[in-house]
Order: sequence, then structure tokens, then C-alpha cells
Amino acid sequence: MTRSYGATATSPGERFTDSQFLVLMNRVLALIVAGLSCVLCKQPRHGAPMYRYSFASLSNVLSSWCQYEALKFVSFPTQVLAKASKVIPVMLMGKLVSRRSYEHWEYLTATLISIGVSMFLLSSGPEPRSSPATTLSGLILLAGYIAFDSFTSNWQDALFAYKMSSVQMMFGVNFFSCLFTVGSLLEQGALLEGTRFMGRHSEFAAHALLLSICSACGQLFIFYTIGQFGAAVFTIIMTLRQAFAILLSCLLYGHTVTVVGGLGVAVVFAALLLRVYARGRLKQRGKKAVPVESPVQKV
Repeated sequence: MTRSYGATATSPGERFTDSQFLVLMNRVLALIVAGLSCVLCKQPRHGAPMYRYSFASLSNVLSSWCQYEALKFVSFPTQVLAKASKVIPVMLMGKLVSRRSYEHWEYLTATLISIGVSMFLLSSGPEPRSSPATTLSGLILLAGYIAFDSFTSNWQDALFAYKMSSVQMMFGVNFFSCLFTVGSLLEQGALLEGTRFMGRHSEFAAHALLLSICSACGQLFIFYTIGQFGAAVFTIIMTLRQAFAILLSCLLYGHTVTVVGGLGVAVVFAALLLRVYARGRLKQRGKKAVPVESPVQKV
């Protein structure tokens, strides 16, 4: 969306500006990949009502809209703090959606991870000059983004109670996402224009296809992670991904890490070690609690 297509010596070319059309392409390819996986690979018997997928799809669409709109009305530090602090809202939403309970140490480690990632991200670079001031409407949109995003992952986590596979979940969610996105594009009259732009510029079609392939592969890992480890662990992974991406950039390109940033990294690793230690102790207690049957003596 930041480059021009069809540029010549006499024409600057044109840019594609409809992000929703790109979202539709991502969803369509993900739907095809999931459908082929369901057909070619043996899947468990599907027992979830199809309409239940629509809730996750709709909340995903709403969270994306709130996220992009909020960027216009909140400052850069506010954006960072919101993205780094999603773990706690996801855990709280899990209690509402699926009645999931968490230990005190899980809340503690989630808070430490949020604090550490926030410290690192805020100290990783200067605030962009074009960053807007935070307004009340921006905070409301940001709260909507966090709420809808927390609901999406937890609702998907709850759907796995039907003993479905991750590709079945991927198919159901993307099916309704395609319906919602197509309906929105038709209402705006942008579907035909996006198709025409793709027909005019084959390079754009290739780039959009590559983007959709990457998105579909990412969804395979996302749904598998949620199905195997739950929404909270998935959110922690996504939160840490931001910090590790910037840390890797610092290592590759020689960017300096400030003292506050280094302290934030230390807090994150301490929280992860505490999480591993607490989970290990919990497993040991579970093993000790299992009664051992005494051998029967033969007379």
C-alpha cells in the first residue's frame, strides 16, 4: 500500500489504498488452505454448530477496525502500553467466556511480562513525530480493540471443547470472515474496484498472493497454539514477539539498547523463569497427590 504500481517515465503510477480488500484476499486463501486440509487430511467428526464461528469472526473484524481507527487518536506510548498489556484482559475475558481459572502466579507473571515488554518497547526508539495526541475517543477505541481481541481468542479457545482440529476452526472462522468482508466491500462498492486494480497490475496480484500465503501459514500456527495451549499463552507469545523482533533488530543492525530497555528484558526473562518454575512445582504437587496403590500380598 506504500508503493506505486504501473509507474512509467511519464506516469507516477497508482497506489492501492483499500486495506479491506487485502483482508478479503487473506481470508479467501486461508479458507482455501483450511478447506483443502480438511478434505485431504483425516479430521475428527465436526460437532460445533456453524453459527458459533460467526461470533469469533465478527469480533475479529471489530477488533481490527477499532485497532486501525484508534491509531489516529492515541499517542505512540499509549499504543505500546495497550499492545503490551493485553495478557491480563485476555485472562479476565477467559473467566467470563469459558469460566477458566488462573493461579495467582499466572496473574503475577503476566503483569511482569507486560511491564517488561512496555519498558523495552518504550525505550527502543524515539516517539514518531507524526504520533497524535491521545484523546478520549482514541482510548474508547483502544478499549474496544482490547475487549474484542480478548474475546476472539477466548471464544476460539472455548470452541475447541467440541474436539475439533485447528484447521476445522480455521475454516469456520474464515468462512464467516469472508462473508462479513464481502458484505462490507459490496456495501462500499469497493469489491469491483479492487478486482480491477488487480487486473491492471499483475505485480500487485503477486504481492497480494504472497501476503495471503504468509497470512494463511500464520493462521495455521495461531489456531494450533490456541487449541493446544489456550488463549492466554498465545497472547503471551504474541506480546513477547514484539520485544524479540526489536531485540533482534538491535542485534542485527547494531542499534543500542538503553538501560531501561535492558532492565525490561531482564524483567521479562525473570517472569518467564518464574512461570516455568511455578508450573513445574504445580506438576510435582499433582504427582504427589496421586495415591499409590499398595501391592496386594498373596497368601
